[in-house]
Amino acid sequence: MAAGGFCKLPDGRVVVALNLPRPTAVDPDFGVRVLVHAQNRARALTRLRNLGLRAVYLRGNAAPPTPDEITAVLHHPDGLIWRATPDNGVVTTAPELWRPIRSLLRGAAA
Repeated sequence: MAAGGFCKLPDGRVVVALNLPRPTAVDPDFGVRVLVHAQNRARALTRLRNLGLRAVYLRGNAAPPTPDEITAVLHHPDGLIWRATPDNGVVTTAPELWRPIRSLLRGAAA
């Protein structure tokens, strides 16, 4: 089950975080954490759906973005980033770097 959440910023915009299964079957033990900066939650999900991630939904606020994640997405020019995360919920000591969403979609198409 994919977890996700959101955080409303002081200017009224939101940062939405979603944990999704990895789109390729290369490593089934890892999923992806996607962060989207948008005007509102609906627009954030629309941005993902327009990129081809059709079955993304945000139900509840079980895994909202952390302050570090919010900073990362706010400093990215596209406002849409991802990184691999273990599906077992165990956080590694050296987390993977954030990447632009284009690199995820390129990897899924290859």
